[in-house]
Amino acid sequence: MKVSFLINNAYGIGGTIRSTANLSAGLAERHEVEVVSVHRVLDEPPLALDPRVRLESLIDMRPDSPTYEGEHELTQQPNSMFPESGVDFGRLRFTGLHDQRIADYLARTDADVVVATRPILNGYLSRYGQSHYVRVGQEHLTLHSHSDQLRDDQNAAVVGLDAFVTVSEADAADYRAALPGFADRVVCVPNGVPAPAVEMSALDSKTIIAAGRLVAVKRYDRLIDAFAKVAAERPEWTLRIYGRGPMRAALREQIDALGLYNRIFLMGPVSPIETEWSKGAIAAVSSDSESFGMTIVEAMHCGVPVVATDCPHGPGEIITHGQDGLLVPLDGGPDAYSQALLRLIADSDLRRRMGTAAQAKAATYAPAVIAARYEELFERLQRERRSRSSLATRLRTSLRALVPSSGRKDKPQPVDAERPPVPRGHAAATPDGGFVVRIDLDTIPRTKPVDFVARLRRDPERRQIRVPLEFAATGEQHATALVERAAHQLPEGRWDCYVRVRGTKERHRVTAELVEQARLIPLAPVVGTDGVSSWIPYATSDGFLAVRTWLRPAHGEVESVVIGENEATVAVRLLGDARLADAADATVRAVSREDTAHDFEVPVRELGDDRFEFVLPYREAMERRGAEHDLWDLRLQLGDRTVPVGRIMGDLVERKKTDAFPPVLFDHAERGATRIKPFFTISNHLALSVRDAAGDTDA
Repeated sequence: MKVSFLINNAYGIGGTIRSTANLSAGLAERHEVEVVSVHRVLDEPPLALDPRVRLESLIDMRPDSPTYEGEHELTQQPNSMFPESGVDFGRLRFTGLHDQRIADYLARTDADVVVATRPILNGYLSRYGQSHYVRVGQEHLTLHSHSDQLRDDQNAAVVGLDAFVTVSEADAADYRAALPGFADRVVCVPNGVPAPAVEMSALDSKTIIAAGRLVAVKRYDRLIDAFAKVAAERPEWTLRIYGRGPMRAALREQIDALGLYNRIFLMGPVSPIETEWSKGAIAAVSSDSESFGMTIVEAMHCGVPVVATDCPHGPGEIITHGQDGLLVPLDGGPDAYSQALLRLIADSDLRRRMGTAAQAKAATYAPAVIAARYEELFERLQRERRSRSSLATRLRTSLRALVPSSGRKDKPQPVDAERPPVPRGHAAATPDGGFVVRIDLDTIPRTKPVDFVARLRRDPERRQIRVPLEFAATGEQHATALVERAAHQLPEGRWDCYVRVRGTKERHRVTAELVEQARLIPLAPVVGTDGVSSWIPYATSDGFLAVRTWLRPAHGEVESVVIGENEATVAVRLLGDARLADAADATVRAVSREDTAHDFEVPVRELGDDRFEFVLPYREAMERRGAEHDLWDLRLQLGDRTVPVGRIMGDLVERKKTDAFPPVLFDHAERGATRIKPFFTISNHLALSVRDAAGDTDA
């Protein structure tokens, strides 16, 4: 059987794309599968499809591509399909070109089954789909999440399909009620979610994880209010919210107003997200509505129990309350939600029992299981179609021969036999703060000794470390290099990772498949004879494996920054070989990047246990400012010894955007409205930003 998925844009990371990638991989075990993306906006999709799944696109929207079609004459004509505001806007709006390309594809495809994945595509499939293949529409949201216009338009269209699939039984019931004459064609099949190739959560991170689009329906405002109550009782716990969206600014304002900027972190989008679920001890879903709840299953796969609102439609169909997670009544508000969080926080044994049960529940959503349900549906629909019209079957072969293919296809590039494969690596932090790298065997030579090499970037001395790759036992698909703390001293900087054939100059940079950092969150600071150190493996912005390292004799780790009306109070833990007692006049020095004449110092106050705090008076900076954007780097001064101050522990390579503090506005006599706030630099050092408010951006 050949199955084709028609999707708006396969070059993103949204839920529809992820579910399509998962289902297509499951079906590819037994069938020929293709994904047809209406738009192509990148050279490669961020979420890679299974190698057995063919990707085709209909309209090239890459501005730098020689086949770019954003200025095609038909883009000046409106499309003839009903509007869908969720996709029909901006540079990817639907036009007359979409009518032509989608209709052409639906006429020429030789698929046995075509599956459309959103309302406007369901409309096209209903209008232009052919009788010689099965036509299936999907609902990845819910009936009631659509506007009246879109709901009516899609309902009118889907009755022309062979079946319509929802991802929850509750939504299927709503559609059956809305389409009584089509009710027997409405089927519920949940999304498939693969088990990630990551280590299960240890559930000891004291971290709550939430992930999804930052939109109103997700109600992260409810989660933040609930966590405020948790924070008052459990000061050691933190909340991380992953994702992007229009609510980010409002959530940032809410966090700042509650004074929880040291406890709640807006992490931005991360893909793949599986490595982040493993960092959590609890997963949180606070939505008013969920069409399914893919994030719930993703967290469960990592052994993390989920606290979710019992909202329509998905959570209650996935979570068994009290067994593999907790459901919170929607009308309970933040109080009920905080109590559910506190119940799991207080009982580590309960967390572990629920985490184990959650993992077992997630297995029922494996792509192979969900693919089998779709396969059964497709076969039933084919039998029914054959019984209704044997003529369609007889004509099928001739139709394929008569209809020429005219669409553009994303064909794989021919493999250059002389070009070696690009090594792919899966890295994971180890309990001692080192890391292990597993390289896929099909990307490295198997007949020669091979080393894993890490080289310090932009280093005049060209320092590097070399660790032999150990080939696994027969049947394993990777070779392993263990980089142990005790065996290596890594100077501070960024280290690029390579595979090198021993005895040659043949070296190839490692592409990062997954990078697991979960073990770094609860890790105590590593302080040895060589000083204070931290190693964080990570994926670079262009997808390569790298390691960020810090190494210094002494370091001041920032524990909290409390923003007042006229100052910031910073609490710091001193690590390494430095002691406050080493200098009677210990101070924190603010070093100007403009002029040393603008430097100033503030005293420190000892708190005991190698901890201290200092108050950063904003008036000192205001009196010294003179440029559009003044910056001061903050350093502990112990006599003639300087100790850097910042955040280098944990799992975050860059904290500039995640560990954010609220600005305070002042009026400067010469420069006018001025915004002041502490921030972490790209190297995770603490600094002070003072800039004209008119040029205000994230510092």
